[in-house]
Amino acid sequence: MNAPADAPVSVTDVLGGHRIVPVVVLDDPARADDLGAALVEGGLPVAEATFRTPEAAAVLRRLSARDDLVVGAGTVLTDRQVDQALEAGAKFVVSPGLSPSVVRRCQEAGVPVVPGVATPSEIMLALDLGLDTVKFFPAEANGGLPTIKALAAAFPQVRFMPTGGISADSAPAYLAHPSVAAVGGSWMVAGDLLAASRWDEVAARCAASTALYDPVPEPARHTLQGAPA
Repeated sequence: MNAPADAPVSVTDVLGGHRIVPVVVLDDPARADDLGAALVEGGLPVAEATFRTPEAAAVLRRLSARDDLVVGAGTVLTDRQVDQALEAGAKFVVSPGLSPSVVRRCQEAGVPVVPGVATPSEIMLALDLGLDTVKFFPAEANGGLPTIKALAAAFPQVRFMPTGGISADSAPAYLAHPSVAAVGGSWMVAGDLLAASRWDEVAARCAASTALYDPVPEPARHTLQGAPA
């Protein structure tokens, strides 16, 4: 059954069935157009543009200007960065940790937010805030898939977007677990590729990444809510 018309938009709705999110760190907005073209050419028209550089908002704005690319903001730490991200066109927000003020600002704006968690207590706080999709971060440093399996046993209603240390080799095992909605990774948008303008390689790695998973079926996307009504 599809979600009611007034149901909150979920992050899986926004991602359009894509289950790998390229995590982008780019300090030169002039390269954003070529990056966006490479993502689209590779069949992975999604990006999480991180607020890790002074030019992050400008990069996000350039990427968001494309109508064939879904762009979110990552490494969002404050209310002010939420506002900057939304003003620049972000369609979703990702944070490395769980800040109630960041979550609430996103909820007020009706934008899906995926906060970072690593412990049961943080997951319980996310549930209290009305969320059921969280970023497990940093994934590999916190035990990887075995930890997710343990957390999923206690919180079967929660879906995870593990990020941090995940590679093309390890991603399939994560994606095969039913509690994993998507994974974030940078192997297809590695810093050395972007610095050298190796856009053909970015496109090739994106294309290879899409072969690692089956898209989320349309009805299933509505079961993963990104923000409460």
